[in-house]
Amino acid sequence: MSRSKSLLLLHIIVFLWGFTGIIGKELQFSVYVLVFLRMAIALVSIGVYARVFSKSLKLPRRDIFKLLVVGGITAAHWLCFFESIHRSNVSIALSVVSTTAFFVALISPLYNRKKWNLKELFLGLFVVVGVSLIFQAEGIYVAGIIFGLLAALFAATFSSFNGIFIQRISATSIAFYEMLGGTMVLLVVLLMRGELQVVGEITGKQWLLLIILGTVTTAFAFIASVEVMKQLSPFSCAIAINLEPIYTILIALWLYGSSEYMQPMFYVGAGIILLSVWLNTKRKGH
Repeated sequence: MSRSKSLLLLHIIVFLWGFTGIIGKELQFSVYVLVFLRMAIALVSIGVYARVFSKSLKLPRRDIFKLLVVGGITAAHWLCFFESIHRSNVSIALSVVSTTAFFVALISPLYNRKKWNLKELFLGLFVVVGVSLIFQAEGIYVAGIIFGLLAALFAATFSSFNGIFIQRISATSIAFYEMLGGTMVLLVVLLMRGELQVVGEITGKQWLLLIILGTVTTAFAFIASVEVMKQLSPFSCAIAINLEPIYTILIALWLYGSSEYMQPMFYVGAGIILLSVWLNTKRKGH
């Protein structure tokens, strides 16, 4: 796949991810149950896909262990992401999670054993300024903003690892074992918290949303997002993903109206964060 096709596929994935926050807002039950079912459904979907299309999932035990651990980090990202939505709203959560690009610029060189890219760090400063303005504008949602920042940190971590894994492991295998790792961790957490019975209380509409969440916006999107890393750097992926808030905020404003309206300074901050998308695109020549 060429770089231009990879970039196009990435933007399709980002558009699909734009619905993730909306679904998360609709599913107002325990985030632990929500993420557990999301990863479990994705796990089954990927397993079926691998079986039907004869995709081998055999890997050395050491690689499987690493992927399982990163799966736990992925689970932590989604837990914080949905908690951010529940404690604030879709607009704030998605805007703050856009700081992923800044965290990638800081973290990725440590795992790849490369020097820090000063241009990427400079773009990351735009993100810091944007987030600080959001904090000032929407201070009543401090908890939601903090969970959003944690979600961004975890996203940067697993993205950096996946950027290394994809060089020698298939996207399908990466997605399968990471979903397995997250599902295993969350199953233990649910048993410890005594929340597993919540699964039996989920309605038909909620199951439909969960299936869409687990198959379309997780299984397919996760495999494809890892696949494009063969051509795109983790930072470029993180920058493009910053377009997700635009799609989500527009959808949220349409669906939920006044509950998603923010102070003017919020939009200034979000605009500065998203400006990094354009600057990075110009820097990359796309």
